Amino acid sequence: MPLLAQFNLFNDKLSSLHNNKTIINTINAHCFNMTQSDVIYADALLKCEVLIPDGISVVWAMKFLTGKKLQKIAGADLFFYELNRLQITGGKCFFLGSTTDTLQKIEEKIKIEFPAVEVRTYSPPYKNEFSEADNILMLEVINTFQPDVLMVGMTAPKQEKWAYRHYQQLQVGHICCIGAVFDFYAGTIRRAPKWMINLGLEWLYRLIKEPRRMWKRYLVGNILFITNVIKEKLLS
Repeated sequence: MPLLAQFNLFNDKLSSLHNNKTIINTINAHCFNMTQSDVIYADALLKCEVLIPDGISVVWAMKFLTGKKLQKIAGADLFFYELNRLQITGGKCFFLGSTTDTLQKIEEKIKIEFPAVEVRTYSPPYKNEFSEADNILMLEVINTFQPDVLMVGMTAPKQEKWAYRHYQQLQVGHICCIGAVFDFYAGTIRRAPKWMINLGLEWLYRLIKEPRRMWKRYLVGNILFITNVIKEKLLS
């Protein structure tokens, strides 16, 4: 079970990222909780090139544990940074994950807001584990396109583990595992208002909007996260 202080969290401007093949993951309290019982997921986050603190609780916890002051960077911030960068260069972006309806909405919106970006999408079958045939097909459609940015939206930890396992086979630039951002951008799920985001209350907004799905993650999960952080501090 890794400690939070073991994760090398990104603490710079997104513009400092090089454009070479790079896995960019995010971590929040829920993600950290999952690393305590999922060894492959923990490995994927510990060994990725860039790990972004996407959660105010992680930012506060790192300050408490190490004194290190981090800036929260949301998955949505990464999403818009990449699309703006590709708009300038006329690059290519591939979206892997979600439903065909959501992907269609994303494509239509990007055509209007980022017309210089060439887009391809693929909605993989909805299942806990992909078959070898599923993986071969996904790699084929991605590598045929050879995108500058691959956006993976299959929810954590599935997306991070998939990128980690298939890193060597992917012919891409940045690999961004950004989960719910697909739905935020498509408009199928509303993101919290700016003022709540600025106050670190985005989790509360999602809990209010989807209490049945989110209560365990945020109420039980946040208590578990705080408990683990305090234990880590006492043992350090």
